[in-house]
Amino acid sequence: MYDKQKLMDLVREKSLKFGDFVLASGRKAKYYLDGKQVTLDSKGAMLIGEGILDLLLKEDKLPAAVGGMSIGADPITAAIITIAGVGGRDLKGFMVRKESKGHGTNQFIEGPIHARDHVVVVEDVVTTGGSSLLAIDRLESAGIIVDGVIAIIDRMEGGAKAFEARNLKFQSLLKITDFGIDPPKE
Repeated sequence: MYDKQKLMDLVREKSLKFGDFVLASGRKAKYYLDGKQVTLDSKGAMLIGEGILDLLLKEDKLPAAVGGMSIGADPITAAIITIAGVGGRDLKGFMVRKESKGHGTNQFIEGPIHARDHVVVVEDVVTTGGSSLLAIDRLESAGIIVDGVIAIIDRMEGGAKAFEARNLKFQSLLKITDFGIDPPKE
C-alpha cells in the first residue's frame, strides 16, 4: 500500500541535494533531485510502483503499458509492472531509446507494445517535460496513443503546462512544495 510520507522521507534522505546545479533542461538550480537514488532502492521502487499503480487504477481502465525515456524511466517501469503482476494485473512495460540501436531492427521503442496501444509515460523528475515530450513524440510517430504522463516529483517549472498544451493528463506522486521548496516565479 502506497505511503506518501515514506516516499517523501526516502527522497529527502537519498535524493534531494542542495548546492549549485545545471539541470537536464539547461536551467540552473539551487537543489537537485537524483531520482535514481530512490528508484534503484528496494523500498523506493516498491513505494513508487504502488503509488503510480494506485494512480493508474483510479482511471477507467489500465493502459496497455507504461514506460518512458531510457534510462531514467526503466526502474520506474519495472517497479510498476512488478507491483501490477504481484496483484494479478496485466500491465506491460516499454523503453524509449534516446538514439536508435544502429543495428537489428534499428528501433527507438523496445517492449511488447504496438500501434494503437494506449500507454502512460513515466518519469522520475519533471522540470520542463522535455524528456517525456521526446518519448511521446517517438511513441506517437509509431502510432501509439499516449494517454498521459506520471512523474514521481514535479519541480513545478513548466512541465505540467507543456503536457497540457499537448492535451495530456499529468499527475505526480509528489510536488517540490511537499519539501518546503517554492517553485521559481514564472
